[in-house]
Amino acid sequence: MTIQIQRAVDYVHSCRDQFLADLKELVRIPSVSFQGFDPRHVEHAAVAVASLLKTRGFENVDILRVPGAHPYVYGDWMHAPGAPTLLLYAHHDVQPPGREELWKSPPFEPTQRSGRLYGRGTVDNKAAITVYTSAFAAHLRTASDLPVNIKILVEGEEEIGSRSLEAFVKRHAKRLSADAIVIHDTGNLDTGAPSVTTSLRGLVAFDVTVRSSAKPVHSGVWGGPVPDPVQALSKMIASLSGPDGRMAIPGIDAKVRTPSEAEMKSLRSLPFDERAFRVQSGMLPQSRFVGNGKHLLGKIWFEPALSVNAIQASSRKEWANIINDVAWCHLGIRTVPDMDPKDVARRLKAHLLAHAPWGVQVEFSNENLNPAWRTDPDSPVFAAAARALELGFGRKAVFVGCGGSIGFVEPFVRVLGGVPAILIGIGDPCANHHAENESIHVGDYFKSIASAVHLYRELSSPALWAKRPRR
Repeated sequence: MTIQIQRAVDYVHSCRDQFLADLKELVRIPSVSFQGFDPRHVEHAAVAVASLLKTRGFENVDILRVPGAHPYVYGDWMHAPGAPTLLLYAHHDVQPPGREELWKSPPFEPTQRSGRLYGRGTVDNKAAITVYTSAFAAHLRTASDLPVNIKILVEGEEEIGSRSLEAFVKRHAKRLSADAIVIHDTGNLDTGAPSVTTSLRGLVAFDVTVRSSAKPVHSGVWGGPVPDPVQALSKMIASLSGPDGRMAIPGIDAKVRTPSEAEMKSLRSLPFDERAFRVQSGMLPQSRFVGNGKHLLGKIWFEPALSVNAIQASSRKEWANIINDVAWCHLGIRTVPDMDPKDVARRLKAHLLAHAPWGVQVEFSNENLNPAWRTDPDSPVFAAAARALELGFGRKAVFVGCGGSIGFVEPFVRVLGGVPAILIGIGDPCANHHAENESIHVGDYFKSIASAVHLYRELSSPALWAKRPRR
């Protein structure tokens, strides 16, 4: 480790309180990007991020917009002539808080307990923003420069599918051009176990609305001949999977790619504890795993999966002895590479329509199609990322897949000319992404900042880019 890098890492440790305070300040902003939530909070988050970038030394900071989208924040530092340019990505919008009564502390009041920081957005994805700004500041304050050029883009609508990102990137392609994209928006294999993600599942999701009548009616007066849309929707959902829980949609998995031998070898080499998996996922002791007996991580990384995210007719609070007029659900399939999102959506809708009983009316809306993504980690760039993580965490990094989706990765990489996308874990299996009591391990947060300090140095080597066209 060079003296310059050691000074930067020491600076991170000396500013722990400030760098954690930066994260807490962002978490306090309820920047939920979903429809029905106040969009002014997302605007507030963009302004706060722009202010933080300026405070930590970024230049050309700007809030960028496209019509109908939540704001993006951009900044850069371009004073390393001849060095590669990294584009750092994060997002400042968050998921809705969910069931507030299940939170042990208020979702938008960051709270520390048992070595973790709790609050909506702590790990997904506001920690990434402050990891970037903290590592950047550590270089700038201790050496007055960086070994690479840096651009940063912080999106405001990732949690609603990055619907405008491809259009945004095309509009600002020149400004965003870089030699590699760095994305801190995936998970680590375990607490303290740094991980580089090399595959993501895609997502095909939409709303399903089932209607049987023009109004709700008394279940005693009309019950019997009048079809119940809740039962109809339940039958439709039940038809999507077989007794073992595997999807029963004809042709849905025809293009599922078989994992390569290298991928399976890497998978089998990873430490895995089924009991820990159960605890981390919150499975009840009597619950059984779904599907075949394959490696559980392999099922998450390399196979599609169906889930029903929400379902509603009346409500638990306001139920009555009625036959509801309408039932609704939001469901989706996590796809894997080679599955065409449009084909998956077509097959899923056709199956639901074919199993709709009693002539009920079925409508689909709010469609979200995100492609899966996979990259080849056999590259000096990924080796450099692994070295940086090992230096920051003090433990050898591993290469993993991710069962979640980051829909912008594939189109982002494509629009920017196929540059490498380096996806680095920032959370752990206890982080509760998207659920109540979301949190980040405070020790891993600072290890991530130290790793980012090393990453900028590791990726500055000219040998990494000798065979690639420069941006």
